[in-house]
Amino acid sequence: MTSQRRMKTATRLVHAGRDPAAQHGMVNPPVYHASTVLFESLDALENAAANPFRGIYYGRNGTPVQFAFEDAVAELEGAHGAVTTCSGLAAITVALMSVAESGAHLLVTDNVYGPTRKLCDGLLAGFGVETEYFDPTLSAEALEALIRPETRALFLEAPGSLTFEIADVPALSAVARRHGVAVLADNTWATPLYFDAIGHGVDISIHAATKYFVGHADAMLGVINCREAHYPRVKKTAAAMGYCAGPDDIYLGLRGLRTMGQRLIQHDASARRLADWLADRPEVARVIHPARADHPQHALFRRDFSGASGLFAFVLEPVERARLAAMVDGLSLFGMGFSWGGYESLILPINPERMRSATVWEASGPTLRVHVGLEDVDDLIADLEAGFERLAGRA
Repeated sequence: MTSQRRMKTATRLVHAGRDPAAQHGMVNPPVYHASTVLFESLDALENAAANPFRGIYYGRNGTPVQFAFEDAVAELEGAHGAVTTCSGLAAITVALMSVAESGAHLLVTDNVYGPTRKLCDGLLAGFGVETEYFDPTLSAEALEALIRPETRALFLEAPGSLTFEIADVPALSAVARRHGVAVLADNTWATPLYFDAIGHGVDISIHAATKYFVGHADAMLGVINCREAHYPRVKKTAAAMGYCAGPDDIYLGLRGLRTMGQRLIQHDASARRLADWLADRPEVARVIHPARADHPQHALFRRDFSGASGLFAFVLEPVERARLAAMVDGLSLFGMGFSWGGYESLILPINPERMRSATVWEASGPTLRVHVGLEDVDDLIADLEAGFERLAGRA
């Protein structure tokens, strides 16, 4: 691992987690469809079962392709170990369940992914876990005042995947660590390539690998990267909850990882150009993209991130719903769907105000979230330009 950490990112993406010699020289590990594992002796069975983290003794515990994926992802993020789950939400659930118990207090950023909020306010609340939401732009000094003796975790999402506020992760993490509070972060937007979560103080970095790792909108997958102190409990929690990812989905995640670096370069470049174009449109009130100089936390983006992904948002000037429907219903290259990170472009009307409790989301008109795929950006601009014509009633 040490030698690969010295290599450039593109090289590490190609070689991390690979061992062709163990696969009869095959470049990629095979997909193991397995439940039962047979053993030739009692000694072999007991030796395998004695290793709950890497022993191959039952399909749910893991197979060689899963371990290859986990090794690759952990190496990319500089983590001690990774734990694979069947979805991004499953990864969030396992991570939070591993640090919380009845009577615990969690601090969660107010711009968090909607299902994360539902998990905290529903399942975790039912188990006696209290969640307190805070302004995602909270200062380190203000965070100090929120931490209690029973606070177990600080949960961040920077930037948030709807409204894209960026927390000062290093400063907030430093406060949490002084109080013995675990720092969890949903790092799906930036991936390990554009944000070094572990290096910035995060203890448990969570990814919906469904998004950029898989990259082709055809698999459900989650992965949790952990510091050494947290890895055993996260792994045991996932096992206790019965979570396991399908072998085909893991394989697609490992295959997608090999090209993720090149895909992200294109997502980033196209999204920045589209965001700049939108900012000049009279129909657009504002564009919300962390890489733009007009983003409120752009300085934090420049300091902590090495790139941007293809996901951002923009706010329209006030418009009737019928006009908005005419705009989005007629788009031919932008699909409407509840995901992102694939090769295809998406657009989604969103209502962030429904998912706030510590802050207020203010927008003059409808808010649209965009994921810029791998199409030619000129074609995407033409598609949106025609959409704006319909918005104005000119088409």
